[in-house]
Amino acid sequence: MTVSSHDHDHEHGHSHEHGHRRWWQKPHSHDAASKVDSALETSRDGLRALWISLLILGLTAALQAVVVVWSGSVALLGDTLHNVADALTAVPLGIAFLIGRRAANRRYTYGYGRAEDLAGIVIVLTIAASAFWAGYEAVNRLLHPQDVRHLGYVAAAGVIGFAGNEIVAQYRIRVGKRIGSAALVADGLHARTDGFTSLAVLLGAAGVAIGWQWADPAVGLLITSAILLVLKDAAREVYRRLMDAVDPALVDKVEHVLRDTPGVTGVGTVRMRWIGHSLRAECEITVDGLATVANGHAIAVDAEHRLIHAIPRLSAALVHADPDTGHAEAHQPLDDHRQG
Repeated sequence: MTVSSHDHDHEHGHSHEHGHRRWWQKPHSHDAASKVDSALETSRDGLRALWISLLILGLTAALQAVVVVWSGSVALLGDTLHNVADALTAVPLGIAFLIGRRAANRRYTYGYGRAEDLAGIVIVLTIAASAFWAGYEAVNRLLHPQDVRHLGYVAAAGVIGFAGNEIVAQYRIRVGKRIGSAALVADGLHARTDGFTSLAVLLGAAGVAIGWQWADPAVGLLITSAILLVLKDAAREVYRRLMDAVDPALVDKVEHVLRDTPGVTGVGTVRMRWIGHSLRAECEITVDGLATVANGHAIAVDAEHRLIHAIPRLSAALVHADPDTGHAEAHQPLDDHRQG
């Protein structure tokens, strides 16, 4: 006997309200409509976070750019470029969230959530470009020194950069964690690092104030190094998403939930992947070999139901149930194909 459960909503009409639900909580439902509404809600939250971030960082960068023109500070130029790059990352992410709203079809059977991962590539390239430009200007200023003017404004612009980035960082990280968007969380961490690099502008201004003209381009190089560290972390996260990597602790939790499901006698392979900011899982379990097909299916459905409750951001699970007796014989025709 081999049975499976996947997107079981149409099977058991599962639109229920648990007895422990309070009046202020939404009715609990796993039907297709609720999943679409949830996806739209998370996309709206993500878009709102992006556009608000774009507005704040855009104003921050504009104020800094004015001071760059007045002062000629390459340290502040590097920080401004970094903030511009951070603001512009809202554009590909916003496009990705809009594309991700599209429903799955016969060609894109998993939907369009992967657009968010493609946006991550654009973000990495944007960060890399800002690092190159900031580094080039800092080295050029070291080779060809120039006076830095209006040091008070330069210092003030550094503080403004820190404040703007920290506000954006907290907002993006909070929303990203709530909707399960790794790209948005990574973008928030990027903004937080930008904030601390903005404070480095103060060091450059202080150095120039005491006669160290090299302090400004030196801080510019320091900011470039910080951008490169952000680039490394962002590239690693995007690479892991593209390679379908998940936190091993999630796999452990799935296995634990499956083992605790009544009727499950064993747990086999567990696979998980992120699609946009939602998780999908494929799991193998074994049940009593003498159980009926209906009973085996009910156990698989129960296992999926428990997983959806226990695993944050899990939108669906394919639970494949096999008999715990004669399991090897049941799959023997597939052995050659699996080895290949």
